[in-house]
Amino acid sequence: MFVHLNTHSHYSLGWGTTSPEAICRAAARMGCRSLALTDTNNLYGLMFFLDYARGFGLRPIIGADVGLPGCRATLLVKNRVGYSNLCRIITALHINEDFDLHDMLPERNEGLVILTDNAGLLRLLQRRTSSLYAELVAGQPVRQLLKLASQTGIKPVATARAFWVEEADYHLHRLLRAISLNTTLDRLDRSELAPPHACLADEDAMREMFNFCPEAVDNTVDAAAECDWTPDFGIVYPEVEAGANGRAIDLLRKKAYSGARRRYGTINDDVRDRLEHELSLIDDKGYAPVFLVVEDIVGQSPRTCGRGSAAASIVSYCLGITHVDPIRHKLFFERFINSARVDPPDIDVDFAWDERDDVLDYVFGKYGVDRSAMVANHVSFQKRAAIRETAKVYGLPDAEISAVTGRIGHGFSFIGLPVEEHPALRDHGFPDPWPEILQWADRLVDIPRHVSVHCGGVVITPGPTTDWVPTEVAPKGVRIIQWEKDQTEDSGLVKIDLLGNRSIAVIRDTIAAVKENYGVELDYASLNPLDDPDTQALLARGDTMGVFYVESPATRLLQKKAGVGDYEHLVLHSSIIRPAANPYINDYLRRLKGEPYEPLHPLIGGILDDNYGIMVYQEDVTRVAMELAGFSLADAEELRKIISKKHKHRRLMDLRQRFFAGAGQRGADEEQINRVWDMIMSFAGYSFCKPHSASYALVSFKSAFLRAHYPAEFMAAVISNQGGFYSTFAYISEARRMKLRALPPDINESEIRYVGRDDWIRVGFMQIKGLSRGAMEGIVARRDRPYSSFDDCLRRVELSPSDAKLLVKAGCFDRVEGNTALSIPPLTANAKSKHHHRTRPQLLWRLALSADRSGSDTQGDLFSESPPSIPNPPEYSEATILKLEIETLGFLISRHPLELYRDRIDEKRVVQAVDLPGHVGEKVEFIGWLVTGKVVTTKDREAMEFTTFEDTSGLIETVFFPDAFKRFSHILSYTRPYRLFGRVEEDFGAVTVTVERAAYL
Repeated sequence: MFVHLNTHSHYSLGWGTTSPEAICRAAARMGCRSLALTDTNNLYGLMFFLDYARGFGLRPIIGADVGLPGCRATLLVKNRVGYSNLCRIITALHINEDFDLHDMLPERNEGLVILTDNAGLLRLLQRRTSSLYAELVAGQPVRQLLKLASQTGIKPVATARAFWVEEADYHLHRLLRAISLNTTLDRLDRSELAPPHACLADEDAMREMFNFCPEAVDNTVDAAAECDWTPDFGIVYPEVEAGANGRAIDLLRKKAYSGARRRYGTINDDVRDRLEHELSLIDDKGYAPVFLVVEDIVGQSPRTCGRGSAAASIVSYCLGITHVDPIRHKLFFERFINSARVDPPDIDVDFAWDERDDVLDYVFGKYGVDRSAMVANHVSFQKRAAIRETAKVYGLPDAEISAVTGRIGHGFSFIGLPVEEHPALRDHGFPDPWPEILQWADRLVDIPRHVSVHCGGVVITPGPTTDWVPTEVAPKGVRIIQWEKDQTEDSGLVKIDLLGNRSIAVIRDTIAAVKENYGVELDYASLNPLDDPDTQALLARGDTMGVFYVESPATRLLQKKAGVGDYEHLVLHSSIIRPAANPYINDYLRRLKGEPYEPLHPLIGGILDDNYGIMVYQEDVTRVAMELAGFSLADAEELRKIISKKHKHRRLMDLRQRFFAGAGQRGADEEQINRVWDMIMSFAGYSFCKPHSASYALVSFKSAFLRAHYPAEFMAAVISNQGGFYSTFAYISEARRMKLRALPPDINESEIRYVGRDDWIRVGFMQIKGLSRGAMEGIVARRDRPYSSFDDCLRRVELSPSDAKLLVKAGCFDRVEGNTALSIPPLTANAKSKHHHRTRPQLLWRLALSADRSGSDTQGDLFSESPPSIPNPPEYSEATILKLEIETLGFLISRHPLELYRDRIDEKRVVQAVDLPGHVGEKVEFIGWLVTGKVVTTKDREAMEFTTFEDTSGLIETVFFPDAFKRFSHILSYTRPYRLFGRVEEDFGAVTVTVERAAYL
């Protein structure tokens, strides 16, 4: 027999070509009974490997190929101590610059089987461990190593040191190496490659390669026999201080009841019963420390949104972790914690995006970097990057590569169509070597490329984190574990998601501006405007650009079609809008409008009554599986969780078979079962539980309330926080449609961020492209009195000539210098000087002449002396001023760009957005500016696009069906207006246009 003891998956970044699943499948096909996965310096794929190995009937062996150039060893885990030592060794390699295996292994070899071809290591370790083997690597020189083994009595062991499964994958390996080394294929040095036969060979091939030393093949069985341990950590809870002789559950109970009195005033039977029920389950599961840790973290910020399934918990609500009352809104606690749950609870909390790092610093400071770390994100090749990188290593010039990648967009890979079918590339031709490049680029897709930081996942362990998983330092400087979120959860580590949310910052900033402008005090925590009629009306109209979570075109259309703006329906809409549920949205809308319907099956009718007979939330999957198919709670929860996990496909098929059998036994016919199963599978993309949607809907309501009542402050905050669905230009256009004036940057009136009040918003210095942060801060800090002139500002603020030039070109000095080119009146009495009448060209001359005199690149004392005689050029033309707006701000602020085409627009018989409802069923022409677009595929795998255009009167939602998409999508851009021709459609009161033809204006 033979066991592969040195095998690399694609988690050996830049070397391995094959997934752990494919490796296990191939090993099982060869008749292997055991297999070691030994990726280079990491355990990135460990949990996936364990799952796949068991699924294919293999006994998994944990290990890693550890080392640096010149000295490496394959380390295999014998027991729990050896696993911890392996984690510590890998961590030290990534964190310590002076890492040396010669120093680490003598101290950290307990519990490890060590295979190495390094003579120095073998001599060093021969008397320190009995689990030491001389590793003979296939295709490598072994004569001296065999001689040493014979002299020392160390057993030889044969390995393939495999980096791929099929010999044909060697070219993919070469491709990965060239990308990693940033070179071309023809310049790859052989020393940078694995040998061509580094393949997962079968036993016969290995015995043939090692016919000179058959015992080396036999010894693999002995080495493998020492390694009979796999992780079973249970749930790894953080430690908390519960007081002298106290228990965490006792402290949690005290805090929960205290919070209940704060939330409810008096504790009635419903509240007490729910608290006791939850606390009992929490105690049984040992989850109390998690709640206490998260409560402490949440206490570091006054504005949070606790979400996910934790929002179903009254304990979370009473601790202030979440803010939606689970009793009032009928949230299902068992979605979060139930008696059958074996994996750790997952609590997600959003903080304002610019406060989140301070919260993380608090966590790492309190628990230490040895006991806390962030979760990793394994970044894989996607289609666009795969094409670019493959073409680069084939030696193609950047211009030729960009001619392809620049025209397909970042999102094209998600619709699953070949690049050759992209409409923008239909005339490209793809001459050689492009067909080969595209073929290999497809092979690269989904291969891990590098490791980064998960957007918010944090683990806190009771002891050193390296007892459970290796850690390393991410490029941004934070300590991360080597697993991504799914493996973290599968391992038993408790993941707490601490995420940044820009809309919470928008609400914070709007509330602050309202207090400053009007003296009105609004409190984030107590702002709960669910019954506000203006807010409900705004949501029912879908008038929600800038409103958290309901501003995408699809969600705005759903709001318009539904015509309801209450909280309960917004919760439902927040979940049903997922792409895979599109076939059910029209059913929902018809039923909402009063159309009668029959339940999918009588057994589940009552479960889905609140959802109009449609499965909307994740917990609906659990309930339906239990009621219709007779699943236990544990099996139903497993089904819910693994629907979207690719590595659980085999188990999903098992559960499907059981579901069909169980539903059939309970009287459901095949058609009913298929309909229910199809609806269950609509959750395979992203989907949400009701508590999550309820939490987000509350933030949406806060956001919508502020837009309805304080539009100027709200839109200024949306733009300043730079995190909405649309571009700044699109929000400026929306502000104009809201009857707000958009004012240009001004040296006396602008702040760093956008500001708004009454009926105006003012551009902030942050919008001026290239303006340094120091310049912005200096202008605001030294503005204790208004700047009276250009020279006055430059005497008081230390500005570089380049910053000063940008400020002039952006028009910041127009009013203090008496320049009325933009005809915008001052907001304050002293904002316009009576003594200065200098144009922008004059100011730039002034700046240039003074800089020439000083010969300096910094402002310094440029303006300490009287200036020389300055030429008196005229003001720029209107066209030049508009070009400067584009150059300095990135868009026009003085007018909508369509105004520049007014003469041409007036010549045509076009319909404006606001008038489209009067033309339903008609073919019309309209002129619009592209705002956003989303490419999707039909059920026949044809590409189409939903796009949003705007004119000065409103937004126009359009559809380019496949024929129109093929003909016209390649001409669309965000930088010019279009003439569009199509038919006006109406669906549940929402108007769209099906585009049949598009052309440049």
